[in-house]
Amino acid sequence: MSDPTPGRLYWRKSSRSTEHGTNCVEVAAPVMSKRILTRDSKDPSGPALGFTRAEWSAFMGEAKRGAFDLA
Repeated sequence: MSDPTPGRLYWRKSSRSTEHGTNCVEVAAPVMSKRILTRDSKDPSGPALGFTRAEWSAFMGEAKRGAFDLA
């Protein structure tokens, strides 16, 4: 889904988050930006971490491969 309003961020919650989860990550990909932003859903006005699209792609590839699984 694209950003419905130019300049406004559209945040998406992780699909791994539970309905009442307290450890949720949200991600935004501004249309006119080369950055992917992440934030803690419990603190939407708090800081966001920014990553290049290449960094985000590398991270997601490793996560899908299971590189960060705890078990």
